[in-house]
Amino acid sequence: MNVASITEMWHRLTGTQPDPSRWLVLATALVALAAVLMRGVWHVTRNAVTIAHEGGHGLLALVSGRRLDGIRLHSDTSGLTVSRGKPHGLGMVLTAAAGYTAPPLLGLAGAGLLAAGHITALLWGATALLLVMLVMIRNAYGALTVVIACALFLLVSWLTKAQVQAAFAYLVVWFLLVGGARPVAELQRTRRRDRSGSSDADQLARLTHTPVALWLLFFYAVAICSLVGGGRWLLGR
Repeated sequence: MNVASITEMWHRLTGTQPDPSRWLVLATALVALAAVLMRGVWHVTRNAVTIAHEGGHGLLALVSGRRLDGIRLHSDTSGLTVSRGKPHGLGMVLTAAAGYTAPPLLGLAGAGLLAAGHITALLWGATALLLVMLVMIRNAYGALTVVIACALFLLVSWLTKAQVQAAFAYLVVWFLLVGGARPVAELQRTRRRDRSGSSDADQLARLTHTPVALWLLFFYAVAICSLVGGGRWLLGR
C-alpha cells in the first residue's frame, strides 16, 4: 500500500459525508423498531445486542485491569464473558454494569458520529471493534456470528454507494438505541421465574449491597436517556 492510498483512506475515515434525507432517517427508525418489537425477528436481531452486551463486559474488564479469559455467544442469544481478578471492588462493579448499558451507549456514540456526518468512521470503527472482539471469542457459534457481522460492515463500507452506507449506519444505530430497553425488560421478567441470582443485576446488588430494583432502574434509565438523546441527534434536533 503506497502513501497515496494511505492518505486517501485517512481522508475517508476523518472526512464527513452528506446528511441523508429525512425520509431515510425515519424509515430506518421504523425498521429498527419492527426488528425489536416483532418476536420472530427479535430472536435473530437480538444477536447484535448480545455482541454489544458481551463486548461491553469484555472492554470494561480490560479497562479496569482484569484479565479477560474469553467470550462466548450462544444460539439462544445468551452470552458469557469470563474474566479474572478480584471478585469485588470497583473493577468488578464496572465490568458487571457494562453489559446492559453497552448497547444503548454504543448507539448514543454512533448517533453522535452520524450527527457529525462521520458515516465512514462509524462503519470502520464498528468493524475494528468486531475484529478485536473476534480474538477473544471461545466458541464456534460466537466466532461465526462475529465474522458475519464484521463481513457485513466491510461489504457495506467498501462495495456500496453512499446512500446505502447511510441507510445501514442509521439502521444499526437506531436498532441499538431502540433495542436497549428490551433486554432489561426480559431480565426483569426472567427474574420472576428464576431466583438463582446469577443475572448481572443480582451480581451488582451483591457487590454493592443495594436492591436489585435499583440496578434495573439504572439499566432502564441509561437505555431511555440514550434513546432520547441519540434520537434527537439523528433527527437533527
